[in-house]
Amino acid sequence: MENTKEIEQNYQHLVESLPQNVELVAVSKTHPVEMIRAVYDLGQKVFAENKVQEIVEKYPLLPKDIRWDLIGHLQRNKVKHIIDFIGTIQSVDSEKLLMEIDRQAKNCNRKVNVLLQIKIAEEESKYGLELYEAKEIFEDWLNGKFPNIEITGLMGMATFTENETQIRKEFTYLKQIFDQLSLKKKLTTLSMGMSGDYQLAIECGATSVRIGSAIFGHRAYNL
Repeated sequence: MENTKEIEQNYQHLVESLPQNVELVAVSKTHPVEMIRAVYDLGQKVFAENKVQEIVEKYPLLPKDIRWDLIGHLQRNKVKHIIDFIGTIQSVDSEKLLMEIDRQAKNCNRKVNVLLQIKIAEEESKYGLELYEAKEIFEDWLNGKFPNIEITGLMGMATFTENETQIRKEFTYLKQIFDQLSLKKKLTTLSMGMSGDYQLAIECGATSVRIGSAIFGHRAYNL
């Protein structure tokens, strides 16, 4: 398949360009399991979706050593559908959501890794915690409020713009928050940067990048 060949070339080129200390999260949303399998066969073990329905449909059809992350806005009533197998929920954008994840994780007798999503973009449509909210949640967690949760880091989405100065400012801001919280307890994951800005994100300190179209190409949503 020509399409698969192109995906393989994209993936190899991307992996070669990433520093060893930066984790690649392959964003497979809207792409079929055949394409995901092709990238998996090249050695990729971490994939991400932004919709619960899609991740639930794909999970049983692919190898069980894949770590599935959720990167899209998560509604509390859908937590139960992914809680028993999800790798990391990167998009925790409210205390109420964190409470529900903690409750469902207890029911499954497991501890679930999460990232706190910080609002760094100027766009109103972007989700995320304000700085004061993130600090309060982190302090509560350190004091034992969410025993079935492991906060491993932060996630953020920059403004959708070609203004590199703006993007750099937002990524730098997120890195500063990451460093502040790490003084209280060492965080390991700073998830920022996508296909269009991941190199800038790495310059600003990202330890994890979420890349979809640079691997899989653009998906036609009206198929």
